[in-house]
Amino acid sequence: MRVIVVGAGVIGLSCAIRLAEGGYDVAVFARDLPLETTSSAAAAIWYPYLSAPEDRVAGWSRATYEEFAKLAEIEPSVQLRHGREFLVERTPDPRWADVLPDLTRVASPPAGFVDGWAFTTPVIDMPAYLPALVKRLEAAGGTLTRAALSALPTGADLVVNCTGLGARLTASDPTVTPVRGQVLTVEPCGLTDWLLADRSPDELTYVIPRQNDVVVGGTSQPGDWTMAVDPKTTAEIMERAAELVPQLRKAKIIRQRVGLRPARPAIRCELVRTRSGEPIIHCYGHGGSGVTLSWGCADEVFELVQGV
Repeated sequence: MRVIVVGAGVIGLSCAIRLAEGGYDVAVFARDLPLETTSSAAAAIWYPYLSAPEDRVAGWSRATYEEFAKLAEIEPSVQLRHGREFLVERTPDPRWADVLPDLTRVASPPAGFVDGWAFTTPVIDMPAYLPALVKRLEAAGGTLTRAALSALPTGADLVVNCTGLGARLTASDPTVTPVRGQVLTVEPCGLTDWLLADRSPDELTYVIPRQNDVVVGGTSQPGDWTMAVDPKTTAEIMERAAELVPQLRKAKIIRQRVGLRPARPAIRCELVRTRSGEPIIHCYGHGGSGVTLSWGCADEVFELVQGV
């Protein structure tokens, strides 16, 4: 069976790899190559965020955590790191907590916070991980081609639509909307543990150490299509983060980036058929959880393909 996967972000590549390694003839077509996608700007800590429905997200998250735990033993761009999340109100354990091997409560959160968790989770260095996925795809016989598509292609036995925000066009789906995220990377400053601390929904704070840098964020701005970096926002992000991690005050900024998360009221992962009976699998709308759900969704797409 020849399968065309449209989209080369983390969802598209993960689905393509599952299919290629499962024996399918896979070609990936994408307007943006992997390092140009929203995925490449992601801080990429395993943490379900801005995605629904909760029950399916929990299942996809567990499967992905288990896959990343295995990859951490062989893939340098995937590391298991310990860290803490601070919360502004008392919060029950998250639905996905059962997959975590070491979730504990933070005994003394900093000023302004009343609760928190500490746990170990995968951290993925996306500028290194995405090229590793491409190599894995090619090793399995798959291909990746840049192609500016105004609609889903024909000429394959099956199409898998992983276009993220592009699904507004490829699936005629206006319910997919951007949630703007601005982040920066700074030089290493002795940090090993990650930190999450959100005082409000639009005031995200995260500090994620990676192999060669530290990602500092961020923002969550629904409906904002602006791709330009806002210097004022950068200063606000750094101030919030440095308040909790003082080492950042002297850290040199390497790069600033903006990514548009593909939000949707619920993730779409389903098989449909065109009027002429051609099968299409849609897998998009992952919000801020593309990396976190990637392998779980790829597993489900593989199962759907087998049922065609």
